Amino acid sequence: MSAEPVQIETDVLVIGSGAAGMYAAIEAARAGCRVMLIDRSLIGRGGATVMAQMTVAVALGAEAPDHWSHHYQDTLTAGRGLCNEPLSRLLCEEGPACITEMDSWGVGWARKDGKITSTFAPGHDRPRCVYVDFLNTGPAVSKTLRSVVHKTPGIARTGDLCVVDLLKVDGEVAGAVAWHVGSGAPVTISAKATVVATGGLTRLYRRNSASANMGGDGYALCLRAGAPLIDMEFVQFFPIGHLAPRLIGMDPIMWDPFRYKLGGRLLNRDMEDFTDRYGVPEDGKYVITRDVGTYAILKEVESGRGSPHGGAYLSFQHVPAEKLREAFGPVIDRLAANGIDLTRMPVEVAPIAHYHMGGVAADVRMRTEVPGLLVAGEAVGGANGANRLSGNAITEALVFGREAGRTAAARVKTMKAVPPPDKAARATVDLIRSDPPKDMPNTAAMLTRLQATMSDDVGPLRTAARLNRALATIGELATAVGDRPFGDNGSFDMQRLDWFDLRNMLTVARAVTQAALLRTESRGAHQREDFPEMLPQWRANQAIRLHGQDLDIATAPASAVEVAAQ
Repeated sequence: MSAEPVQIETDVLVIGSGAAGMYAAIEAARAGCRVMLIDRSLIGRGGATVMAQMTVAVALGAEAPDHWSHHYQDTLTAGRGLCNEPLSRLLCEEGPACITEMDSWGVGWARKDGKITSTFAPGHDRPRCVYVDFLNTGPAVSKTLRSVVHKTPGIARTGDLCVVDLLKVDGEVAGAVAWHVGSGAPVTISAKATVVATGGLTRLYRRNSASANMGGDGYALCLRAGAPLIDMEFVQFFPIGHLAPRLIGMDPIMWDPFRYKLGGRLLNRDMEDFTDRYGVPEDGKYVITRDVGTYAILKEVESGRGSPHGGAYLSFQHVPAEKLREAFGPVIDRLAANGIDLTRMPVEVAPIAHYHMGGVAADVRMRTEVPGLLVAGEAVGGANGANRLSGNAITEALVFGREAGRTAAARVKTMKAVPPPDKAARATVDLIRSDPPKDMPNTAAMLTRLQATMSDDVGPLRTAARLNRALATIGELATAVGDRPFGDNGSFDMQRLDWFDLRNMLTVARAVTQAALLRTESRGAHQREDFPEMLPQWRANQAIRLHGQDLDIATAPASAVEVAAQ
């Protein structure tokens, strides 16, 4: 017998405790709301932010003249014509205020002559990206926000809660029903406003740079609640994820900071520079964008010019040892402990799933089409179009999180009471407490098969044949998953957790794959080898809705809002 159901009431429920979720909770609490911040991991220690090592794009203009409109234009250029331009503008225009507030909270942005310093990143027209240090920016942001969350009255925090479904009452989202991993208890949380800040979907792929809880939960939750998804086909692959030799205890995307500071050379099997073949000669500099870099490396591999493990070489052998140590200090010693001496050897790198441009459709106040449901951070679709500009991810998390918190607080002030949840929660509570089917496949093997399918058939380079094959596999897995959770619902029942994960991951995988199949062109992070051209008629966004068990996909012209550069 599973544990007895638990019922909780709050003003604002925030699901997900990365940068976006924590900022949303802080902002709502500062407006006087009772906030409940929940996560399936430890609060503030899961998701993508805490793992981000690099830089944050923001037009501070502290060292050299800059303006948000320049950042905005670079964001639109990177997005290949598909950005939701009001969201892009919000990201760029409000970024400086968030970075300044983070500075007042003691995050420790790097400074030069007393001013916050900025560095170049690919796709930007000037030095614009701030950082704490080149390998610690994300952890510093997370630590700072955790500290503010702890100090802000009105924020309750609970981990080990896997949200199973959003709670709907009279057509509005009124909280969520979760499964407490530690006890197996269903937990119904009633709220006047709900913010989904659960991050992206990179766990769908075999090689990924984010934490294990980023399987697209928020996308599936919002889709089942009636909110449309947008641009789901655009999965960003980080081109130089570490591949070989073996690297223990270090982030696979750690080579980006090295390239920021020192350039480095991308080389093929024959030790030849090759990016010029794909329209971006680097000459030891770091100027290639992520979509083009991913394409270039995979095409070299496909042509038989890849490195031994199926990627490309990244070499810093031309950089003197003293310059390497000046730039990265003790990191050089950590590399040496892994048998890597950059003065004597290159490393192998290859694309790795890193970020998702798509997500839940929302307006500039982070409201979805469903009243009471807001989204924040990477859960929001559209701001980055077909390809995210380097450094925009943490900026997006901070700006969208803050805005979601403000909007949630404004909604709370208009409501007298939390809607009663009893009837609406019953079906999900029964699902959580249900007995398992007699025949239960191996969920770990199913997850592995899904990740392999997405990596091999819905990766950076796509064809109709591969995408159709992926849809067939996803269908087989969905049939095997069925409609009743596996496991006995005991304490920390990993089989039941896998079932809830697969339920969401298969829905999201199908959304990505079907959207990719329908987009018969190549644009940004979506590359169709059978449709290699970027076509003007596809300057359109694809919106996905759930009807029963089917996904309905409609296209609409991309927004076109112009802002004059200043």
